[in-house]
Amino acid sequence: MTIQTAKLSDPAVRAFVTAVNAHDREGFMQLLAPGATMSDDGSDRDLAEWIEDEIFATHGHLEVDNESSGGLALIARYRNDTWGEMRTRWNFVVADDGRITRFETGQA
Repeated sequence: MTIQTAKLSDPAVRAFVTAVNAHDREGFMQLLAPGATMSDDGSDRDLAEWIEDEIFATHGHLEVDNESSGGLALIARYRNDTWGEMRTRWNFVVADDGRITRFETGQA
């Protein structure tokens, strides 16, 4: 059962999902702390290249099925024009200022 984005517990994660689904690149970038990092399936990736290829150029979309760790861990159905839909996990690290310093994703 999908969790409505507005009901996600963590404000930064909620804003992340909202920006991805709205294809709001500017809003998305404002959520990231300077020097933010990410990994996909256990491998660190170039953040700017990854978000372009996996989110914005390919119309990425998240439907959250479950959240844990105070909203910092998600199980979601992620789809984009390249890979179609897949079950994914997302884990976030959020700084005291509310910006995301790292996220990790991969197949669940």
